[in-house]
Amino acid sequence: MQDFKHLTRKRRFSFSALTGRRKDPPRNSFKRLESKRLEESKPRKKSLRVLLPVLAALIAAYPVFSSVLSGRTAVSSDQKEAQPAGKLPRDLDIYSSFRLGAGLFPLARLEGDRLVAPVPEGGRVVFAIDSTIQERVREVMTQFDVPYGVFVAIEPKSGKVLAMVSHSSVSPEWEERAFYGVYPMASLFKIITATAALEQGKVTPDTVIPFRGGLYSESARYWSSLPKRGAQEMDLTTAMGKSVNPVFGRVACDIAGRESVLRCAERYGFNHYLLPGTPVQPSRAEYPRTDNDLRLMGAGLGREVKISPIHVAVMMAAIANGGTMLAPSLVEEIRNTGNKVTYTHQPRTIRSIAAPEVTAQLTRMLSTTVTSGTSRRAFHDNHGRPRIANVNIAAKTGSINGTDPEGHYNWFAAYAPVENPQIALAALVINQDKWKIKASYLGEQALEAFFAKGR
Repeated sequence: MQDFKHLTRKRRFSFSALTGRRKDPPRNSFKRLESKRLEESKPRKKSLRVLLPVLAALIAAYPVFSSVLSGRTAVSSDQKEAQPAGKLPRDLDIYSSFRLGAGLFPLARLEGDRLVAPVPEGGRVVFAIDSTIQERVREVMTQFDVPYGVFVAIEPKSGKVLAMVSHSSVSPEWEERAFYGVYPMASLFKIITATAALEQGKVTPDTVIPFRGGLYSESARYWSSLPKRGAQEMDLTTAMGKSVNPVFGRVACDIAGRESVLRCAERYGFNHYLLPGTPVQPSRAEYPRTDNDLRLMGAGLGREVKISPIHVAVMMAAIANGGTMLAPSLVEEIRNTGNKVTYTHQPRTIRSIAAPEVTAQLTRMLSTTVTSGTSRRAFHDNHGRPRIANVNIAAKTGSINGTDPEGHYNWFAAYAPVENPQIALAALVINQDKWKIKASYLGEQALEAFFAKGR
């Protein structure tokens, strides 16, 4: 085995090194004038201290004033500052269309089988939502009265958002922002760990990894060494389906390495705005300072690794799409007051997360989750027969406790069918004292509704 000690030397962490962005230099600190006499003797300095902030504010506001006078949309240097939600931008792109759709989504109503919302300036937005999945997921969440639940589905080849549902019996005001906030990622991070190791060619789905401890051990300090004899071992494909913590903790630290795991997380979209200028918060993956921190991160136990449901769905769609990540789109088309189509969604690539041969290996590993892994019971009846016949599904589960909101976080992310993916999804259910349902059940119900149409 190669020596990776050079990757774990203590070093001072630089966020700019990880993200590629420079830190702003600290502002100069000004000492207070120590006497009123000195202030009065220097009226110019006092005037400047009053005028400089005003001048700075005017300079900062200039682009806005200029855009108002010229009729153009203002754009900030960090991210696009789209117009207010519900207002139609002059030049609609994938980001401003998502912001428009997100703003109007709470007002949307069914017209036939299409979800539609009026634009205040006139016309209407037609959403890409599949009403069959939307209603099935909403019914399940309502029926079981889940404390907090959120579901997002995407068409992998186009980026169209097929469903977006949230429900909370505890805090209804949480529902509108549920899709865009970030939550502990749990074992879904094992996908990134596996990607980092597979793309280096150091492992394959068949590689057997020896490990110490229980399958769901959370004591990373015991994973670093193996007993002289009697160590357990498991191939990566089986370990992915069963979500075995020590295996992926060892893969992250002893095989892939810290820098590789972090670079891979960056490619998946962590520590960046997935959709600049929209409500979607950036997902976070903090730098693991110790080997044990890296092991916990690799196993999905890093509590400061957080992701939004939208991002999870986009991530799964990218794997299904051979590594090409497309921007998600809520808007199918926009029609003016004369019912003429003025905007139609066009797929837009935002990044490549991995090579097609790597995503093919990931698909093979993820396919065991529903056949023999953590979601087998949700997808098979009491006689072991699949609930969704003739549909091969790639999936991953995750489970961890969290505090915002407080409860037990249960993830299910999937795409299907694996031969020709038509849907990718993310389901998150946050149960409290009494469990209602698992996210796997919600995902199974959504997939059952989707494929019931014979797709």
